[in-house]
Amino acid sequence: MDGKIYRSEEEFLKDYDSSLYDKLSITTDILILSVSNEETGNYRKLSDKKFSVLLVKRDNYPFKDKWCLPGGFIKIDEDLEDAAKRVLKNETNLQNIYLEQLFTFGDPKRDPRMRVVSTSYMALIDKNKLNEKIPKNASWFNIDFTEDEKRINVILDNGYEFIKFGIKKILREKSTDRYDYIVDENTSLAFDHPKVIVSGISRLKNKLEYTDIVFNMMPKYFTLGELQQVYEVILGKKLLAPAFRRIIAGKVSKTEKYKTGEGHRPSVLYEYKKY
Repeated sequence: MDGKIYRSEEEFLKDYDSSLYDKLSITTDILILSVSNEETGNYRKLSDKKFSVLLVKRDNYPFKDKWCLPGGFIKIDEDLEDAAKRVLKNETNLQNIYLEQLFTFGDPKRDPRMRVVSTSYMALIDKNKLNEKIPKNASWFNIDFTEDEKRINVILDNGYEFIKFGIKKILREKSTDRYDYIVDENTSLAFDHPKVIVSGISRLKNKLEYTDIVFNMMPKYFTLGELQQVYEVILGKKLLAPAFRRIIAGKVSKTEKYKTGEGHRPSVLYEYKKY
């Protein structure tokens, strides 16, 4: 083909030899995040909020019996987002939830079977509203996420098992605050999924202030105290009232409904202001 002059695209494609190029496979991995209630046992206190991720346990090699994000191979005639929705439904029984493309992960050694590139997605859900029953090999893990300028440490806990991983942060571009992540500790999470989890949580944290993304994790009606708890558990810090009011300004509408029956004075309920 080199040096040959073609008169049309049809002529070029007829002569094209795809065997000249190495093949690779494409997968999709889905990071499903939720904030949900955990009862405190104190009826005078708001229920604690827990930030959690849904994992599935692999039943075959590679990484047999390790936990991982729901994922699968993309079919040759399948749109990327359609593939993510199919995998989400097949692996977790979840559908019709918020889904956005996250990053593409392409380390040549990320999968020991072959050269695999993964387009990851982030899904958000209010776990308390779930009607679907997740499969037996899936489990929600609460997230303990700590970060400083050089490192991120994560502990995942489902009440029976702990998964711990640590990631070094290498500043790639100061002007945009972009980092490369290097996993240097990982007890039992498959593939490069520590990077996917950290990338998704960082994306969610960054989008809290300038988008309405958090309301995909909220019930239809909520108190301002509950909404502030969700912000705080994702950000990993307490918010002062003025800072919180600045974040939610224009995003919520007061309703005529009240939350009662929890041992404290009835609280006004709000809802997301879509328009």
